[in-house]
Amino acid sequence: MSLRTAQRASLVDQVIDQLKEQITSGAWQMNAKIPTETVLAEHLGVGRNTVREAVRALTHAGLLECRQGDGTYVRATSELSGAMARRLRAAEQLEILEVRRAFEVEAARLAATRRTAADIEAIEKALAKREETWAGGHVDAFVEADLAFHIAVVQATHNQVLMDLYGDFAAALRASIAAAGGSLKQNYIPHDAIVRAIAAGDAAAAERAGHACIEHILIALTDSQDLAG
Repeated sequence: MSLRTAQRASLVDQVIDQLKEQITSGAWQMNAKIPTETVLAEHLGVGRNTVREAVRALTHAGLLECRQGDGTYVRATSELSGAMARRLRAAEQLEILEVRRAFEVEAARLAATRRTAADIEAIEKALAKREETWAGGHVDAFVEADLAFHIAVVQATHNQVLMDLYGDFAAALRASIAAAGGSLKQNYIPHDAIVRAIAAGDAAAAERAGHACIEHILIALTDSQDLAG
């Protein structure tokens, strides 16, 4: 860990800043278990109470999650994503899909006009991984691969604001993708048309393909809710 010994002034704030840096830099990745209070206190040169207060503050901000008897885990990578995750936990899947449509359809359109050869390669690689995990039948792996595909498309827009916002939305997307595509035997939604349109530089086709995918997800979600009802 690249933690520094804290100074005496504003110890809690300093510890918060350092722990936050571990999260935002990716040193502590999403869903990873962070070191114990004892280990952190030793590395930082502060008392366990100071560490506990800092962890409590980051938990309240939504970046960390304390699991009783297990430990503390990274829940979000920024205050915005933490706040978004709290808000979206109470949101309906339809609302989340409407936001996905706004992000992903526009991302597909922009990617078609701005993608580079490296972007196309990354998108095609992400699609292949998505197909592989689907064939393997592992839901958790498929959710991560599907999300990685959409992130690759968003990155091909070269719009940093869109990339940042979509990254903060990613935690909620995991739940949305799992709800829509969790039944691997029934709900396969191909993304090949998105890739072909982006590679061809056809913005209109990419927009149509992105919209069609969201509509397929909506149908799958509606069908699953009807069955549950």
